[in-house]
Amino acid sequence: MNKIKDITINDLNQIIEEKVIELLGDPDSGLQLKEEFKAELERRLKKPSKKISHQEALKRFA
Repeated sequence: MNKIKDITINDLNQIIEEKVIELLGDPDSGLQLKEEFKAELERRLKKPSKKISHQEALKRFA
């Protein structure tokens, strides 16, 4: 049997999340995405990202 001292923080977070969903349910369950939202999401996914990594930000601005 595993002891609580043997689990990681990630394991504990996962257990808590599973229990909360089990008790409260998923509030988004059964909902549908609007077509406008889907289209915007697809457009953004196709567009090149303007994001830079943390390391690149440090190089540029530090």
